[in-house]
Amino acid sequence: MSKGANMPVPQAPVRLRLHWRHGAGVPDAWTAALLVTGDGRVAPDGVVGGERPVPGGAVRHEGRTVTGDRTAETLHVDLPALPAHVDRVVLVAGVGGGTFGAVPGLDVTVADAAGDRELARYESRDTTTETAFVAGELYRRQGGWKFRAVGQGYAGGRAELAAAHGLAPGLLPAPRTPAAPPPAPAAARPAAVTLTKAAPSVSLAKQGATTGSLHVNLNWQAPPAPRGWFARNAAPRTPLDLDLGALFELADGTKGVVQALGNAFGDLHRPPWIHLDGDDRTGAVAAGENLTVNLDHTRDFRRVLVFVTIYEGAADFSGLHATVTLRPQHGAPVTFSLDECDVPSPVCALALLTQGPDGLVVHREARYLVPGRSSSPQRALDEAYGWGLRWTPGRK
Repeated sequence: MSKGANMPVPQAPVRLRLHWRHGAGVPDAWTAALLVTGDGRVAPDGVVGGERPVPGGAVRHEGRTVTGDRTAETLHVDLPALPAHVDRVVLVAGVGGGTFGAVPGLDVTVADAAGDRELARYESRDTTTETAFVAGELYRRQGGWKFRAVGQGYAGGRAELAAAHGLAPGLLPAPRTPAAPPPAPAAARPAAVTLTKAAPSVSLAKQGATTGSLHVNLNWQAPPAPRGWFARNAAPRTPLDLDLGALFELADGTKGVVQALGNAFGDLHRPPWIHLDGDDRTGAVAAGENLTVNLDHTRDFRRVLVFVTIYEGAADFSGLHATVTLRPQHGAPVTFSLDECDVPSPVCALALLTQGPDGLVVHREARYLVPGRSSSPQRALDEAYGWGLRWTPGRK
């Protein structure tokens, strides 16, 4: 099969295998299966790798076999036993201590589980700097199943692959790596850049962030719950739900929005080169709201405005103590805190990325907006920055 091609497979148990030739200097690989629902999200308990099976046993990792100079990792998929809400089974893989460009003989096969007869084969021969990739996928089509050869690579590795599927990197198998060198002294590591009102901008290129991914995180602390008499007499509180998003304008004039509202989660590997992770309602530092920008396509951006809205749980941003961190794959992180909100604002412009002489420049905005009586938070943001989009009601 060629990259992107698809073919039908029988609605029966099958085996997905990743094969490669091992040898001196060849990085070791890992595999996992992602169970994706019809809305494009990975199902709860939908990561299968190592000792982690899917509930019900419909998908399991059968381990590794070595024959001569060939290694294979196998996932058993019982297609008839898959829950009805699972729309795709995605075979993902990664390496530790190298790139897939250094892994020879990389093949993906589908075999009938009963007789182990090969049904499809995809030979991946165009990998270079990728350290993780989507090898192929089984997907439902008109009451049956098909296999597609995907071969989509991620130079950002396990973290970038996880972000593209709305997952925490820790849910994917840990790469096997040779013994790591001792960590660099703390002084050799790039120090974070803190933006303030007095120094509100920084060039990403001057911080060494010209390629790879830019991970944007928003975390916050919810106002404390009432205590004593006030707690007993207070109405039940709706959990606080903040939504991170981004308005984008590309170099070709394309404009749009990436946000959870309307399920407009974007895409990291095709326009708009921005992907929003899953929705979070805790604000924890390790989670919070996250989106990723593909810096390999820096010149495809004209401007990107990162913003946050209150979906429910609070009338404005007062008392939330929010912090924004932009963490590039290469270079120093950029961070800043939001000012205390003293207006009835449900939307805040966080950071504006624009083109500078050397690439993207990050501007600290921290600007609270108050929509008009008939205006939405997104429309108020659009009008303040002159984006010119048409807005319609949406839900998530």
